[in-house]
Amino acid sequence: MTLPLPWLGPDDPFPPTGNAWGPDSPAPGLLAAGGALDVQRLKQAYARGIFPWFSAGQPILWWSPDPRMVLQVQEFRLHRSLRRTLQRFRATPGCELRVDSDFAAVIRACSQTPRAGQSGTWIVPPMVAAYEALHAAGHAHSVETWVDGRLVGGLYCVALGRAVFGESMFAHATDASKIALAALVCLCRREGVQMIDCQQNTGHLASLGAREMDRAAFLRHVDQAQSLPDCNWHFDSVYWDELLPERPAA
Repeated sequence: MTLPLPWLGPDDPFPPTGNAWGPDSPAPGLLAAGGALDVQRLKQAYARGIFPWFSAGQPILWWSPDPRMVLQVQEFRLHRSLRRTLQRFRATPGCELRVDSDFAAVIRACSQTPRAGQSGTWIVPPMVAAYEALHAAGHAHSVETWVDGRLVGGLYCVALGRAVFGESMFAHATDASKIALAALVCLCRREGVQMIDCQQNTGHLASLGAREMDRAAFLRHVDQAQSLPDCNWHFDSVYWDELLPERPAA
């Protein structure tokens, strides 16, 4: 049975995630509507395995799907073609991986990239402003692919302690977003992060090793991981050794 959708006031607590609409409902995983997108509310949401997702003209919608798509960082699938791409990227002057160098540019580029199966974007202006504020507070980060001083791809994510939640990515050059994701995997391995939340199941994520996880197990992970110290959001070229243990020939 689908429960009525709660409407949240600015200070109302989130309902239990078990109240989210089920797989036979019109919107599986939908939990609540309304509320606000300030930093404190976003931190409360992610700490409970909840995220906002809505389009222009809609109210703020809050989601907690079951199952949850996650990427266990030790299960990242490095296909042969991507391995070659990473080796070239690592060995080529002018190619660099940056973290939090230009968060604003990354989220704005992501906002121009439709989500799989959709014609429009879900990163509407209020979402951009909200996550820029979350970045300023130290809880949202960008991983960026740069070539010859130009930002060509990247992603942004949310982090509470060592709980990491992937949000969106973009590419203006072939494999540029995959390079950023591979770098995030390397950084997470270095920092002892076990998994990256991917929110919803897509074939692209599955091809890279992501798989579905029971929501209850996911929430237990989030509860434990967010209590750990924050990661050091920095990328050094030696981090590529996590995926490329042998340095490419000069």
